[in-house]
Amino acid sequence: MKEITFLKQNEKKWTEYEKKLSNKDKIDPNELTNMFIELTDDLSYSNTNYPQTRTQAYVNNLASKVHHLVYKNRKESGGRFLNFYMYELPMFFSKYHKQLFYSFLIFGLAVLLGVVSQLYDDSFVRLILGDYYIDLTIERIKNGNALGIYGEENEFLMFIYITLNNIKVSFYAFVLGLLTAFGTGFMLVNNGIMLGCFFTLFYQYNILDKALKVVWIHGAFEISAIILAGCAGIVLGNSFIFPGTHTRMHAFRTAVKDGLKIIIGLILIFIMAGFLESFVTRYTEMHIALSITIIGLSFGFIIYYFIFLPIYYKRKYPL
Repeated sequence: MKEITFLKQNEKKWTEYEKKLSNKDKIDPNELTNMFIELTDDLSYSNTNYPQTRTQAYVNNLASKVHHLVYKNRKESGGRFLNFYMYELPMFFSKYHKQLFYSFLIFGLAVLLGVVSQLYDDSFVRLILGDYYIDLTIERIKNGNALGIYGEENEFLMFIYITLNNIKVSFYAFVLGLLTAFGTGFMLVNNGIMLGCFFTLFYQYNILDKALKVVWIHGAFEISAIILAGCAGIVLGNSFIFPGTHTRMHAFRTAVKDGLKIIIGLILIFIMAGFLESFVTRYTEMHIALSITIIGLSFGFIIYYFIFLPIYYKRKYPL
């Protein structure tokens, strides 16, 4: 069916729905349900046959309004929190794997830049992390306790500070998307260079293997969450530059809601990272097998939850 024919066939029905939605308080629940079913069918058809067109955008907007009315008064079950993390977040995340890849790519290139810069100029790390921190780290290295900093603070206070700081960093990565994706990109580059030159410093002092097995115990969650937060920022930054078939304001509002959902979903990841850094990483002399097991399980969870599970849900529930 041609798009114009589809429009003419449904124009009267959609106009009638719009009139009823303008007086939504008087819509009969059964009638609302029928409207929802009809518009869902129309949206499915337009998504298949007229993607990225004004027709598809119009039907999607109309269906969204009805969907909101159907579900706005629904009572939340006691398992709402569990349902969000088990189903909603990964299903939702399947829309943004491209932005996640861009975030990972920017961060990875920045790490490489930090490594190369430190290899060619061993004072470069001082520009990034400051003289005081580097002098303290070098002193610990010479004393044979390079990563002793992780065991110097009270575990609980350290956990609170690190978790809140990581949440703050992720929120900044998201908000900087207001400056377009370049704002979030700057945050990713800054953190990536910092990580690259940090590990290169340990390489130059021949203790890279120890640094990797200790830092990545919490870093697997922490660094992954920063990249995921960068994805949220890129979603926001691209929304008003590339709005697609929607108005810029509509695309921007959608991106704000989607990005905030990602950041809220990451809070649990940052709590796990903060817990590991505060209560586990301090045991710098733990057996390498245990360290590798923790790191492997952490990365395995991130890859499964944010990549494979969304792909699985997208294939199982394509609409």
